[in-house]
Amino acid sequence: MTQVLIVEPDSSQRGRYRQILEDGGFVVVEHPSEDLPISVSNDLLASCHCIIANAASGLLSMAETIPVIVVTADPDVREAVAAMKRGAQDYLPLPFSAEELIAAVERGVATGRVKSIHSGLTEPLPILGSSPAMRDLMHRIAKVGPTDSTVLIRGESGTGKELVARAIHGSSRRSQSPMISLNCATLPAQLIETELFGYSSSDEDPQKTRRGLVEAANGGTIFLDDIGELSIEAQARLLRVLQAGEVRPFGSAQSFPINVRLIAATQRDLEKLIRNDQFREDLYYRLNVVALEIPPLREREEDVLLLAAAILERTQQRLGKTGIGISGNARRALLDYHWPGNVRELENAIERAVILCDGSAIDAEMLAIKIPGSSAAEAVEAGHAQTSLEDYFVSFVLANQDQCTETELAEKLGISRKSLWERRQRLNIPRKKTRNRGPRRERPADAESAAPTDTRSDGNPGGEPA
Repeated sequence: MTQVLIVEPDSSQRGRYRQILEDGGFVVVEHPSEDLPISVSNDLLASCHCIIANAASGLLSMAETIPVIVVTADPDVREAVAAMKRGAQDYLPLPFSAEELIAAVERGVATGRVKSIHSGLTEPLPILGSSPAMRDLMHRIAKVGPTDSTVLIRGESGTGKELVARAIHGSSRRSQSPMISLNCATLPAQLIETELFGYSSSDEDPQKTRRGLVEAANGGTIFLDDIGELSIEAQARLLRVLQAGEVRPFGSAQSFPINVRLIAATQRDLEKLIRNDQFREDLYYRLNVVALEIPPLREREEDVLLLAAAILERTQQRLGKTGIGISGNARRALLDYHWPGNVRELENAIERAVILCDGSAIDAEMLAIKIPGSSAAEAVEAGHAQTSLEDYFVSFVLANQDQCTETELAEKLGISRKSLWERRQRLNIPRKKTRNRGPRRERPADAESAAPTDTRSDGNPGGEPA
């Protein structure tokens, strides 16, 4: 859980702060601070994510490491400005409401200024999490980042696999070079090879030659998400890139050297795909040099409120709203929910709540998540574990299909387009035509002849039933 240190000589004030924070789902540590400035042990600091301190405590010296919220009974403009210049995260004059204190703490925790104390990293990464599993993950990212080793990231849909890939790239020697990303489930098998490896025309017409993504990432990193969806033929070409450090464009007899780091991600069981002859075993061993596992959100309850606060801040900025906090019942709902869609579902819930919120605090109802508790809800969950997921899928598709293509819908849901189509069929959700896409990309003649003949405005391959 997120832990907050309260440094306040007034016992009644400490008690009030404790009550507010514990009601908000935080773990509280108190220090009476009778002798100022105080000396706080490294062990205590290592377990804290935010400090609430009396203005006289002298704790602003720690603000570079841990967010410090200054509270004072005698507010002064010059003192406030000085405190902020010295690194204070926030400055709260007494009296203040419970919502104001909670919002200040959530903003502080979400700043990401907790550096090496929590993760062992010299620089903060754009990944939030204080749970043991996330601290271990960030430590491993710091270890593997500076190397050129291939990395395989495993995790459920919506856990943030691309975010981890970007953190690895950002901490590597290649960080000044591009990182190119491709979701292998978003392109038909007939086009994936030319998209990755490019193609070259035999008549050397430059208009009929295209550079692939592997070449575009030369000197940097290529990230392949949903690599379990890659065709066997494309797997063979990718293996050649990893083994020989060279790439041969589609339709060309010439290979050329390439210097690229590969990071792959999957939510599928690659070992099972190997047993079913759907994934090359030799490629798997090339990919699995370093394996990173992202835990699902339901297994790291400590991170839920931290993530929610960061998402809320970002969503308000994007939607042009300010001053919205999370009420106590909403925080309890966030902690009680099991988050089958992981961080992506949390982002959707917070965005929905911000849009619906007309006041200063988000209520549990605005999150629109099903919380176990009533006997009816428990009975449904026990007998039909898929129901809440299916309800969410149906409502999300119906609400967004008029504005998104099938590819965009699949990406937002964290599934492949094939899975999206299969669920549409099973749940009997008709597919509407979506807005027209931009001009189609040129394709090589051999890929054109192999492509499906029925191409719709949303990019749905004709081989896939409507």
